[in-house]
Amino acid sequence: MFARRVMVVGTGYVGLTTGACLASLGHEVVCADIDAAKVERLRRGVVDIVEPGLAELVAEQTSAGRLTFVVGAGAALGSFEDSRPAEVLFLCVPTPMGAGGVADLRAVESVIEEVGAELAAGTVVVNKSTVPVGTAARTAELLERTDVAVVSNPEFLREGSAVKDFLGPDRIVVGSDNQDAAERVAALYARLGAPTVLTDAASAELMKYAANCFLAMKLSYVNAMAELCERVGADISDVTEGIGYDRRIGQAFLSPGPGWGGSCLPKDTHALLQVADSADFEFRLLRATIDTNTRQRQRIVDKVRLAVTGKRTGSLSRVRLALLGLTFKAGTDDLRDSPALAIAALLRQAGAELVGFDPAFVEGKDGAAPPTEIDGVPLAADAVSAAQGAEAVLVLTEWPMFRTLDWSVIASAVKRPIVIDTRNIVDPATLRRAGLTAVGLGRRGDGDVAE
Repeated sequence: MFARRVMVVGTGYVGLTTGACLASLGHEVVCADIDAAKVERLRRGVVDIVEPGLAELVAEQTSAGRLTFVVGAGAALGSFEDSRPAEVLFLCVPTPMGAGGVADLRAVESVIEEVGAELAAGTVVVNKSTVPVGTAARTAELLERTDVAVVSNPEFLREGSAVKDFLGPDRIVVGSDNQDAAERVAALYARLGAPTVLTDAASAELMKYAANCFLAMKLSYVNAMAELCERVGADISDVTEGIGYDRRIGQAFLSPGPGWGGSCLPKDTHALLQVADSADFEFRLLRATIDTNTRQRQRIVDKVRLAVTGKRTGSLSRVRLALLGLTFKAGTDDLRDSPALAIAALLRQAGAELVGFDPAFVEGKDGAAPPTEIDGVPLAADAVSAAQGAEAVLVLTEWPMFRTLDWSVIASAVKRPIVIDTRNIVDPATLRRAGLTAVGLGRRGDGDVAE
């Protein structure tokens, strides 16, 4: 006998992870998506998302009969064992950034319009997607059902470790004005033994934005500190190690890089700014966080100019550059708001000739051929091919394989022996032994020097 009957609408990162993981906790889960071809692939065990452990978990739970896939939210209503109704409906649909930074809730509204009237009395509707403050109240208004409760249950999943984060969470947050409904949702996660925060819906909705925006601030802060280190002759690795031992600060999110991106931080920082503006609050710290991140991309381009031409304003016209890593982070094939692609666009505008390599795109999906270019950047089959004839090699994504490349082979392939490591993941001594000039972020003794 299943613990609960759970309907999940949306099979993206959040929806598919939520469905597979809840099934692994013993619940009967039906996942719905409007993409019929995607549903068919999922039924065959083909998971398009690059996410460690997710494909295996989907196959395991599908085989066990705890996880099924259907086309459309309406079809999911009658897909449970013995045609019994769903007890909990998770909304895991996209909420992209709309005009002015406001989250676009049309997908949420569409699902409610489709199935709201058909839900059984006592069903709990759960907003799992990241949504603005007030969305739970708005969802309740759209439902026009006093016998259906609405709960906010934000996700705190990191791409590249989503399954691990779901099954080993730091906390479970459940917000609702209906205490019984909140406790029913919290009970879905009981086997995980995680601390549970029961609160009102508005606080739960704001909590997700508060968490992501704080992490964005931390990343922008460490990038600013890395630039300061370069100016005063300090080493960012030593600085972050020292402050990371402070339990009030912690060591996570203290690695400098080309800027933050992905599907969450850019969207959520702008959305929280909108919340602040609507409350007549000038959130200067958050605005500075976003501005610092935007500036970081140009700073990387300036480092490339200096390394290749000896001047921060030098011309990059017809300069061939190899870009290692195009996804916004390692462990995923997600290109949304990737800082690597933003930097590539700036380099292309400056006249540089680009070639990229990313291990996420070595093979195609579902038998298809791998892509030959991404966002205008031609793709090479491997790192050495990308480096062939390059005047500089840029490490833009922190894929572990870049640490262990045979850099002596790269050195023999390049036209000029320059490696600009925007993630500080490659040992500078290794690069120097291979005959390469190492340029990082905020590191003392790098090849990046003032004009």
